[in-house]
Amino acid sequence: MSHPSVPRIGRAFAGLTVVAACSAGLLPATPAAATPDPTHPSGGTPRTATSYPNLARTPPMGWNNWSYYMCDINEEVVLDNARALVRTGLAKKGYDTVTVDDCWMAKQRGPEGELVADPEKFPHGMAYLGRQLHRMGLKFGIYEDVGTATCGKYPGSLGHFQQDADLFAHWKVDYLKADGCNVPVPPGSTKEQAYRDVYGRQSRALEATGRRITFSVSAPAYFQYSGDRLWHQVIGWSAELGNLWRGGADIALEKDTAAKKWSSIAFNFAYNSDLAGLQRPGRWNDPDFLLAGDSGLTQDEIQSQMSLWAVMAAPLISSTDLSALSPGARRVLGNEEIIAVDQDPLGVQGRVVQREEGVTVLSRPLRNGDRAVALFNSGDTARTLSTTASTAGLPDADSYRLRDLVTGRTTHSGQDIVAEEVPPHSTVLYRAGAR
Repeated sequence: MSHPSVPRIGRAFAGLTVVAACSAGLLPATPAAATPDPTHPSGGTPRTATSYPNLARTPPMGWNNWSYYMCDINEEVVLDNARALVRTGLAKKGYDTVTVDDCWMAKQRGPEGELVADPEKFPHGMAYLGRQLHRMGLKFGIYEDVGTATCGKYPGSLGHFQQDADLFAHWKVDYLKADGCNVPVPPGSTKEQAYRDVYGRQSRALEATGRRITFSVSAPAYFQYSGDRLWHQVIGWSAELGNLWRGGADIALEKDTAAKKWSSIAFNFAYNSDLAGLQRPGRWNDPDFLLAGDSGLTQDEIQSQMSLWAVMAAPLISSTDLSALSPGARRVLGNEEIIAVDQDPLGVQGRVVQREEGVTVLSRPLRNGDRAVALFNSGDTARTLSTTASTAGLPDADSYRLRDLVTGRTTHSGQDIVAEEVPPHSTVLYRAGAR
Protein backbone atom coordinates (compact mmCIF):
# COMPACT_ATOMS: atom_id res chain seq x y z
CA MET A 1 0.00 0.00 0.00
CA SER A 2 1.01 3.60 -0.38
CA HIS A 3 -0.13 6.95 0.90
CA PRO A 4 -2.98 8.88 -0.74
CA SER A 5 -2.22 11.39 -3.48
CA VAL A 6 -3.21 14.42 -1.43
CA PRO A 7 -1.67 16.61 1.30
CA ARG A 8 -1.37 15.31 4.85
CA ILE A 9 -2.81 16.77 8.01
CA GLY A 10 -1.43 16.67 11.53
CA ARG A 11 -3.19 15.12 14.50
CA ALA A 12 -2.31 14.58 18.15
CA PHE A 13 -0.67 11.29 19.15
CA ALA A 14 0.78 10.82 22.63
CA GLY A 15 2.13 14.37 22.72
CA LEU A 16 3.57 14.16 19.19
CA THR A 17 2.38 15.33 15.82
CA VAL A 18 1.69 12.39 13.54
CA VAL A 19 1.63 12.76 9.79
CA ALA A 20 -1.63 11.15 8.73
CA ALA A 21 -3.52 10.85 5.45
CA CYS A 22 -6.54 12.78 4.31
CA SER A 23 -8.54 12.18 1.17
CA ALA A 24 -9.54 15.48 -0.38
CA GLY A 25 -8.79 14.10 -3.84
CA LEU A 26 -7.14 17.30 -5.06
CA LEU A 27 -4.28 17.49 -7.54
CA PRO A 28 -1.83 20.41 -7.47
CA ALA A 29 -0.28 22.13 -10.43
CA THR A 30 2.65 20.42 -12.12
CA PRO A 31 5.82 21.17 -10.13
CA ALA A 32 8.57 23.29 -11.57
CA ALA A 33 11.55 21.57 -13.14
CA ALA A 34 14.23 20.29 -10.78
CA THR A 35 17.52 22.18 -10.75
CA PRO A 36 20.44 19.94 -11.80
CA ASP A 37 23.62 19.80 -9.74
CA PRO A 38 26.41 20.79 -12.17
CA THR A 39 29.03 19.08 -10.02
CA HIS A 40 27.68 15.64 -10.84
CA PRO A 41 28.01 14.11 -14.32
CA SER A 42 24.38 12.94 -14.44
CA GLY A 43 23.04 16.22 -13.07
CA GLY A 44 21.85 14.57 -9.85
CA THR A 45 22.82 14.55 -6.21
CA PRO A 46 26.45 13.50 -5.74
CA ARG A 47 27.03 10.19 -4.00
CA THR A 48 28.62 10.25 -0.57
CA ALA A 49 30.56 7.63 1.33
CA THR A 50 27.47 6.89 3.43
CA SER A 51 25.22 5.90 0.51
CA TYR A 52 23.18 2.71 0.76
CA PRO A 53 24.75 -0.03 -1.40
CA ASN A 54 23.95 0.24 -5.09
CA LEU A 55 21.67 -2.80 -5.41
CA ALA A 56 19.59 -1.63 -8.40
CA ARG A 57 21.96 -0.85 -11.25
CA THR A 58 18.98 -0.70 -13.60
CA PRO A 59 15.40 0.25 -12.65
CA PRO A 60 13.67 -2.58 -10.74
CA MET A 61 11.03 -4.58 -12.61
CA GLY A 62 8.31 -6.86 -11.31
CA TRP A 63 4.82 -6.99 -9.85
CA ASN A 64 3.07 -5.51 -6.80
CA ASN A 65 -0.48 -6.31 -5.73
CA TRP A 66 -1.59 -2.91 -4.43
CA SER A 67 -3.20 -1.03 -7.32
CA TYR A 68 -5.24 -4.02 -8.45
CA TYR A 69 -5.96 -6.00 -5.28
CA MET A 70 -5.38 -3.53 -2.43
CA CYS A 71 -5.95 -5.50 0.81
CA ASP A 72 -7.76 -8.34 -0.93
CA ILE A 73 -4.54 -10.33 -0.95
CA ASN A 74 -3.48 -13.82 0.08
CA GLU A 75 -0.86 -16.45 -0.55
CA GLU A 76 -2.59 -17.96 -3.58
CA VAL A 77 -3.14 -14.58 -5.28
CA VAL A 78 0.57 -13.78 -4.95
CA LEU A 79 1.69 -17.19 -6.19
CA ASP A 80 -0.82 -17.17 -9.06
CA ASN A 81 0.60 -13.87 -10.29
CA ALA A 82 4.14 -15.13 -9.81
CA ARG A 83 3.36 -18.20 -11.90
CA ALA A 84 1.86 -15.94 -14.56
CA LEU A 85 5.10 -13.93 -14.71
CA VAL A 86 6.96 -17.13 -15.46
CA ARG A 87 4.33 -18.65 -17.78
CA THR A 88 3.99 -15.54 -19.96
CA GLY A 89 7.74 -15.11 -20.29
CA LEU A 90 7.65 -11.73 -18.56
CA ALA A 91 9.98 -12.96 -15.82
CA LYS A 92 12.67 -13.78 -18.39
CA LYS A 93 12.25 -10.28 -19.80
CA GLY A 94 13.14 -8.75 -16.43
CA TYR A 95 9.92 -8.67 -14.37
CA ASP A 96 11.52 -10.67 -11.60
CA THR A 97 10.47 -9.12 -8.26
CA VAL A 98 7.12 -10.01 -6.66
CA THR A 99 6.20 -7.61 -3.85
CA VAL A 100 3.44 -8.11 -1.29
CA ASP A 101 2.09 -4.71 -0.27
CA ASP A 102 0.16 -3.60 2.84
CA CYS A 103 -2.27 -5.81 4.81
CA TRP A 104 -0.14 -8.98 4.72
CA MET A 105 0.43 -9.05 8.47
CA ALA A 106 -1.57 -9.61 11.63
CA LYS A 107 -2.86 -6.55 13.47
CA GLN A 108 -0.66 -7.30 16.49
CA ARG A 109 2.97 -8.27 16.85
CA GLY A 110 3.91 -11.63 18.33
CA PRO A 111 5.02 -12.37 21.91
CA GLU A 112 8.64 -11.35 21.20
CA GLY A 113 7.58 -8.18 19.40
CA GLU A 114 8.00 -9.82 16.00
CA LEU A 115 5.87 -9.22 12.92
CA VAL A 116 3.44 -12.06 12.22
CA ALA A 117 1.86 -12.93 8.88
CA ASP A 118 -1.94 -12.97 8.83
CA PRO A 119 -2.61 -16.70 9.39
CA GLU A 120 -5.71 -16.72 7.20
CA LYS A 121 -4.18 -14.87 4.26
CA PHE A 122 -0.74 -16.48 4.48
CA PRO A 123 -1.22 -19.79 6.31
CA HIS A 124 2.27 -21.06 5.48
CA GLY A 125 3.99 -17.84 6.52
CA MET A 126 6.21 -15.39 4.67
CA ALA A 127 9.37 -17.50 4.69
CA TYR A 128 7.42 -20.15 2.78
CA LEU A 129 6.19 -17.54 0.30
CA GLY A 130 9.74 -16.37 -0.28
CA ARG A 131 10.93 -19.94 -0.87
CA GLN A 132 8.23 -20.53 -3.45
CA LEU A 133 9.13 -17.33 -5.29
CA HIS A 134 12.83 -18.16 -5.23
CA ARG A 135 12.12 -21.63 -6.61
CA MET A 136 10.48 -19.94 -9.59
CA GLY A 137 13.60 -17.85 -10.11
CA LEU A 138 11.91 -14.72 -8.76
CA LYS A 139 12.80 -12.23 -6.03
CA PHE A 140 10.72 -11.64 -2.91
CA GLY A 141 9.56 -8.12 -2.05
CA ILE A 142 7.65 -7.03 1.03
CA TYR A 143 6.02 -3.87 2.40
CA GLU A 144 6.39 -2.12 5.74
CA ASP A 145 6.14 1.41 7.12
CA VAL A 146 8.66 3.51 9.03
CA GLY A 147 5.93 5.00 11.24
CA THR A 148 3.89 3.71 14.15
CA ALA A 149 1.53 1.89 11.77
CA THR A 150 1.18 1.16 8.08
CA CYS A 151 -1.35 3.10 6.01
CA GLY A 152 -3.74 0.18 6.56
CA LYS A 153 -3.20 0.39 10.35
CA TYR A 154 -1.01 -2.70 10.69
CA PRO A 155 2.14 -2.61 12.87
CA GLY A 156 4.80 -0.19 11.63
CA SER A 157 8.55 -0.63 12.12
CA LEU A 158 9.12 2.40 14.36
CA GLY A 159 10.87 1.05 17.46
CA HIS A 160 11.55 -2.28 15.73
CA PHE A 161 13.77 -1.36 12.79
CA GLN A 162 16.57 -3.85 13.40
CA GLN A 163 14.23 -6.58 14.60
CA ASP A 164 12.11 -6.26 11.46
CA ALA A 165 15.10 -5.99 9.14
CA ASP A 166 16.61 -9.12 10.67
CA LEU A 167 13.30 -10.94 10.25
CA PHE A 168 13.09 -9.89 6.59
CA ALA A 169 16.63 -11.14 6.05
CA HIS A 170 15.69 -14.43 7.74
CA TRP A 171 12.73 -14.71 5.36
CA LYS A 172 15.16 -14.09 2.45
CA VAL A 173 13.45 -10.87 1.41
CA ASP A 174 15.14 -9.19 -1.58
CA TYR A 175 13.23 -5.89 -1.76
CA LEU A 176 11.62 -3.66 0.86
CA LYS A 177 9.07 -0.97 0.08
CA ALA A 178 8.96 1.27 3.15
CA ASP A 179 5.99 3.63 3.33
CA GLY A 180 5.72 6.72 5.52
CA CYS A 181 2.25 6.86 7.05
CA ASN A 182 1.88 7.81 10.73
CA VAL A 183 5.40 9.16 11.32
CA PRO A 184 5.63 11.00 14.66
CA VAL A 185 7.30 14.41 14.64
CA PRO A 186 9.03 14.88 18.02
CA PRO A 187 8.74 18.28 19.73
CA GLY A 188 11.44 20.61 18.47
CA SER A 189 11.89 18.69 15.19
CA THR A 190 10.61 19.43 11.74
CA LYS A 191 8.64 16.99 9.64
CA GLU A 192 11.65 16.60 7.35
CA GLN A 193 13.99 15.84 10.26
CA ALA A 194 11.57 13.21 11.56
CA TYR A 195 11.34 11.48 8.17
CA ARG A 196 15.06 11.63 7.56
CA ASP A 197 15.69 10.10 10.98
CA VAL A 198 13.31 7.14 10.62
CA TYR A 199 14.29 6.36 7.03
CA GLY A 200 17.92 6.61 8.04
CA ARG A 201 17.36 4.10 10.82
CA GLN A 202 15.57 1.76 8.42
CA SER A 203 18.39 2.06 5.89
CA ARG A 204 21.09 1.30 8.45
CA ALA A 205 19.11 -1.63 9.84
CA LEU A 206 18.81 -3.21 6.39
CA GLU A 207 22.50 -2.77 5.72
CA ALA A 208 23.37 -4.28 9.11
CA THR A 209 21.64 -7.55 8.19
CA GLY A 210 24.32 -8.28 5.60
CA ARG A 211 21.63 -9.29 3.10
CA ARG A 212 21.33 -7.44 -0.20
CA ILE A 213 17.85 -5.93 0.13
CA THR A 214 16.88 -3.34 -2.46
CA PHE A 215 15.37 -0.41 -0.58
CA SER A 216 12.42 1.59 -1.93
CA VAL A 217 11.91 4.85 0.01
CA SER A 218 8.52 6.60 0.05
CA ALA A 219 9.60 9.76 1.89
CA PRO A 220 9.51 12.21 -1.06
CA ALA A 221 5.86 11.45 -1.75
CA TYR A 222 5.00 12.95 1.64
CA PHE A 223 6.65 16.26 0.66
CA GLN A 224 5.31 16.70 -2.88
CA TYR A 225 3.11 19.58 -1.77
CA SER A 226 5.65 21.21 0.56
CA GLY A 227 7.33 23.38 -2.07
CA ASP A 228 9.87 22.28 -4.65
CA ARG A 229 12.93 23.21 -2.62
CA LEU A 230 12.02 21.00 0.34
CA TRP A 231 10.64 18.24 -1.90
CA HIS A 232 13.85 18.08 -3.91
CA GLN A 233 15.91 18.18 -0.72
CA VAL A 234 14.05 15.10 0.56
CA ILE A 235 14.66 13.35 -2.78
CA GLY A 236 18.36 14.17 -2.36
CA TRP A 237 18.75 12.35 0.95
CA SER A 238 16.40 9.56 -0.12
CA ALA A 239 18.90 8.83 -2.89
CA GLU A 240 21.57 8.33 -0.22
CA LEU A 241 19.44 6.09 2.00
CA GLY A 242 17.90 3.84 -0.64
CA ASN A 243 17.93 2.67 -4.24
CA LEU A 244 14.68 4.20 -5.50
CA TRP A 245 12.05 6.53 -4.12
CA ARG A 246 8.37 7.21 -4.59
CA GLY A 247 8.29 10.81 -5.75
CA GLY A 248 4.64 11.72 -5.37
CA ALA A 249 1.02 10.79 -5.96
CA ASP A 250 -0.11 7.17 -5.98
CA ILE A 251 -1.24 5.77 -9.30
CA ALA A 252 -4.97 5.08 -9.59
CA LEU A 253 -6.59 1.87 -8.36
CA GLU A 254 -8.32 -0.87 -10.35
CA LYS A 255 -11.68 0.21 -8.89
CA ASP A 256 -11.27 3.73 -10.32
CA THR A 257 -12.80 4.81 -13.60
CA ALA A 258 -10.80 4.62 -16.81
CA ALA A 259 -10.80 8.42 -16.99
CA LYS A 260 -9.34 8.68 -13.49
CA LYS A 261 -6.69 6.10 -14.33
CA TRP A 262 -5.58 8.02 -17.38
CA SER A 263 -5.59 11.30 -15.45
CA SER A 264 -3.43 9.62 -12.80
CA ILE A 265 -0.94 8.34 -15.39
CA ALA A 266 -0.71 11.78 -17.02
CA PHE A 267 -0.24 13.51 -13.66
CA ASN A 268 2.46 11.14 -12.46
CA PHE A 269 4.26 11.50 -15.77
CA ALA A 270 4.09 15.29 -15.47
CA TYR A 271 5.70 15.49 -12.04
CA ASN A 272 8.25 12.74 -12.64
CA SER A 273 9.41 14.09 -15.99
CA ASP A 274 10.54 17.26 -14.21
CA LEU A 275 12.70 15.35 -11.71
CA ALA A 276 15.36 14.13 -14.15
CA GLY A 277 17.99 16.39 -12.58
CA LEU A 278 17.59 14.55 -9.26
CA GLN A 279 18.10 11.04 -10.64
CA ARG A 280 21.44 9.37 -11.22
CA PRO A 281 22.47 5.94 -12.49
CA GLY A 282 21.49 3.34 -9.90
CA ARG A 283 19.23 5.77 -7.99
CA TRP A 284 15.76 5.91 -9.51
CA ASN A 285 12.75 8.24 -9.49
CA ASP A 286 9.65 6.04 -9.15
CA PRO A 287 6.34 7.39 -10.54
CA ASP A 288 4.50 4.23 -9.39
CA PHE A 289 2.92 1.19 -11.01
CA LEU A 290 2.17 0.20 -14.59
CA LEU A 291 -1.56 -0.26 -15.17
CA ALA A 292 -1.33 -2.39 -18.33
CA GLY A 293 -4.02 -5.03 -17.97
CA ASP A 294 -7.78 -5.34 -18.01
CA SER A 295 -8.18 -1.90 -16.52
CA GLY A 296 -10.47 -0.03 -18.93
CA LEU A 297 -7.59 1.92 -20.43
CA THR A 298 -7.19 1.91 -24.19
CA GLN A 299 -4.31 0.13 -25.91
CA ASP A 300 -2.85 3.54 -26.79
CA GLU A 301 -3.00 4.64 -23.15
CA ILE A 302 -1.31 1.58 -21.68
CA GLN A 303 1.31 1.75 -24.43
CA SER A 304 1.84 5.42 -23.64
CA GLN A 305 2.50 4.71 -19.99
CA MET A 306 4.98 1.97 -20.82
CA SER A 307 6.84 4.15 -23.33
CA LEU A 308 6.94 7.20 -21.06
CA TRP A 309 8.07 5.20 -18.03
CA ALA A 310 10.84 3.63 -20.14
CA VAL A 311 12.21 6.92 -21.43
CA MET A 312 12.16 8.23 -17.83
CA ALA A 313 14.20 5.22 -16.63
CA ALA A 314 11.39 4.45 -14.20
CA PRO A 315 10.88 1.14 -12.39
CA LEU A 316 8.57 -1.13 -14.41
CA ILE A 317 6.36 -2.63 -11.72
CA SER A 318 3.05 -4.03 -12.94
CA SER A 319 0.01 -3.97 -10.68
CA THR A 320 -2.75 -5.98 -12.31
CA ASP A 321 -4.08 -9.53 -12.50
CA LEU A 322 -1.31 -11.09 -14.56
CA SER A 323 -3.20 -14.36 -14.86
CA ALA A 324 -5.85 -12.58 -16.95
CA LEU A 325 -3.65 -10.35 -19.12
CA SER A 326 -5.12 -9.51 -22.49
CA PRO A 327 -2.89 -10.20 -25.50
CA GLY A 328 -2.55 -6.45 -26.03
CA ALA A 329 -1.42 -5.82 -22.46
CA ARG A 330 1.03 -8.70 -22.71
CA ARG A 331 2.52 -7.18 -25.86
CA VAL A 332 2.94 -3.84 -24.13
CA LEU A 333 4.62 -5.25 -21.02
CA GLY A 334 6.76 -7.66 -23.02
CA ASN A 335 8.08 -5.27 -25.69
CA GLU A 336 11.78 -6.10 -25.50
CA GLU A 337 12.96 -3.01 -27.36
CA ILE A 338 11.13 -0.70 -24.97
CA ILE A 339 12.34 -2.71 -21.97
CA ALA A 340 15.88 -2.28 -23.34
CA VAL A 341 15.43 1.50 -23.29
CA ASP A 342 14.24 1.39 -19.68
CA GLN A 343 17.09 -0.91 -18.66
CA ASP A 344 19.81 0.85 -20.69
CA PRO A 345 23.08 0.55 -18.74
CA LEU A 346 23.89 4.26 -19.08
CA GLY A 347 21.11 4.75 -16.53
CA VAL A 348 20.17 8.35 -17.30
CA GLN A 349 16.58 9.59 -17.09
CA GLY A 350 15.23 11.23 -20.23
CA ARG A 351 14.63 14.96 -20.06
CA VAL A 352 11.89 17.15 -21.45
CA VAL A 353 13.37 18.95 -24.46
CA GLN A 354 10.18 20.45 -25.88
CA ARG A 355 6.80 21.22 -24.34
CA GLU A 356 3.71 22.98 -25.63
CA GLU A 357 -0.02 22.66 -25.03
CA GLY A 358 -0.88 18.97 -25.24
CA VAL A 359 2.57 17.91 -26.46
CA THR A 360 5.71 16.82 -24.63
CA VAL A 361 8.95 15.61 -26.22
CA LEU A 362 11.57 13.80 -24.15
CA SER A 363 15.04 12.61 -25.11
CA ARG A 364 17.19 10.06 -23.33
CA PRO A 365 20.83 9.23 -24.12
CA LEU A 366 21.57 5.51 -24.55
CA ARG A 367 24.85 3.69 -24.08
CA ASN A 368 25.55 3.02 -27.76
CA GLY A 369 25.18 6.71 -28.67
CA ASP A 370 21.56 6.48 -29.79
CA ARG A 371 18.77 8.55 -28.26
CA ALA A 372 15.33 7.42 -27.15
CA VAL A 373 12.97 10.16 -28.32
CA ALA A 374 9.37 10.14 -27.06
CA LEU A 375 6.68 12.33 -28.65
CA PHE A 376 3.64 12.36 -26.36
CA ASN A 377 0.20 13.62 -27.41
CA SER A 378 -1.61 14.23 -24.12
CA GLY A 379 -4.48 15.96 -25.88
CA ASP A 380 -7.88 14.58 -26.82
CA THR A 381 -7.54 14.77 -30.61
CA ALA A 382 -5.08 13.26 -33.08
CA ARG A 383 -2.27 15.52 -34.21
CA THR A 384 1.07 15.45 -35.98
CA LEU A 385 4.02 15.82 -33.59
CA SER A 386 7.50 16.94 -34.52
CA THR A 387 10.85 17.95 -33.14
CA THR A 388 14.34 18.30 -34.57
CA ALA A 389 17.44 16.16 -34.28
CA SER A 390 19.34 19.00 -32.61
CA THR A 391 16.54 19.58 -30.09
CA ALA A 392 16.63 15.86 -29.28
CA GLY A 393 20.38 16.05 -28.68
CA LEU A 394 21.41 13.92 -31.65
CA PRO A 395 24.84 14.50 -33.20
CA ASP A 396 25.08 16.58 -36.35
CA ALA A 397 24.47 14.38 -39.39
CA ASP A 398 22.83 14.49 -42.81
CA SER A 399 20.25 11.84 -41.93
CA TYR A 400 19.03 9.79 -39.01
CA ARG A 401 17.67 6.29 -38.45
CA LEU A 402 14.34 6.21 -36.60
CA ARG A 403 13.23 2.90 -35.15
CA ASP A 404 9.60 2.99 -33.95
CA LEU A 405 9.76 0.76 -30.90
CA VAL A 406 6.04 -0.01 -30.92
CA THR A 407 5.54 -0.91 -34.58
CA GLY A 408 9.08 -2.16 -35.18
CA ARG A 409 9.30 -0.07 -38.34
CA THR A 410 12.57 1.69 -39.24
CA THR A 411 12.57 4.88 -41.32
CA HIS A 412 15.07 7.61 -42.07
CA SER A 413 14.80 11.37 -41.77
CA GLY A 414 16.72 14.58 -42.04
CA GLN A 415 16.76 17.17 -39.26
CA ASP A 416 13.01 16.94 -38.69
CA ILE A 417 11.68 14.07 -36.59
CA VAL A 418 7.98 13.75 -37.32
CA ALA A 419 5.21 11.46 -36.12
CA GLU A 420 2.06 11.92 -38.20
CA GLU A 421 -1.49 11.78 -36.87
CA VAL A 422 -0.63 10.53 -33.40
CA PRO A 423 -3.87 9.42 -31.68
CA PRO A 424 -4.96 11.12 -28.45
CA HIS A 425 -3.17 9.95 -25.30
CA SER A 426 -0.55 8.20 -27.47
CA THR A 427 3.21 8.25 -27.42
CA VAL A 428 5.53 7.52 -30.33
CA LEU A 429 8.86 6.23 -29.05
CA TYR A 430 11.80 6.26 -31.45
CA ARG A 431 15.25 4.88 -31.00
CA ALA A 432 17.18 7.42 -33.05
CA GLY A 433 20.75 7.56 -34.24
CA ALA A 434 22.87 9.01 -37.03
CA ARG A 435 23.01 6.87 -40.18
